[in-house]
Amino acid sequence: MCDDLILPSRAEREEALYFLDELRETGFSPIGTDEAGRGALAGPVIAAAVYLTVEQENKLLSMGLKDSKRVTYLGREKIFKAMNDMGVLWCADSGGIERIDRDNILNASLWAMGQSVTRLDEIMEEMEISPSCVIVDGIERIPDINIPQWVLVGADNLIPSVSAASIIAKVIRDRIMINADGKYPDYNFEKNKGYPTAYHIDILKKLGMTDIHRRTFCRKILHGKEQE
Repeated sequence: MCDDLILPSRAEREEALYFLDELRETGFSPIGTDEAGRGALAGPVIAAAVYLTVEQENKLLSMGLKDSKRVTYLGREKIFKAMNDMGVLWCADSGGIERIDRDNILNASLWAMGQSVTRLDEIMEEMEISPSCVIVDGIERIPDINIPQWVLVGADNLIPSVSAASIIAKVIRDRIMINADGKYPDYNFEKNKGYPTAYHIDILKKLGMTDIHRRTFCRKILHGKEQE
């Protein structure tokens, strides 16, 4: 079982890949999950879950697969297209503005990750792919899922399936924010994607919040306390 292995919470790349191989040898087909948009002032948080075969993993690594923050916009789009072209199994979900303001950003992120993982696990079972273990980027376990978890700091740049999940989540969220730019052109969402750039903070103070701004985040700024 995944939980029977002594899995590190922090690891160097070689060690992380060693334990990934160990998981596969135990009969598990690991799913990677990650999110995008936790630090933004506007827009949803998007989470994705990904299952990669070894062949898909090697192909994507040869294309420069890594944590989405270390890949350019065009690079992310190229890898995203390649994943779809080669039939990579993935699911994504979103924690919307209301959920973020009600439950806080951490819980909204974990909820979206849990939804993505659960749906992907169901698809894998229907395809008769062996039972799954989920590798989670960060330090928090996903609540209320019946799948063994390996929580690993920096997994988005250590485990290929988690890197792929970070790419998918980022591409989907970027597209949402680019679309929002057409509705709210003054906020320059196409460029800042809802993150707290100097321009975004300044225009927020001048014009106030739109209906896609996170109230619990923006009130601090509007009261003269920029988010830490």
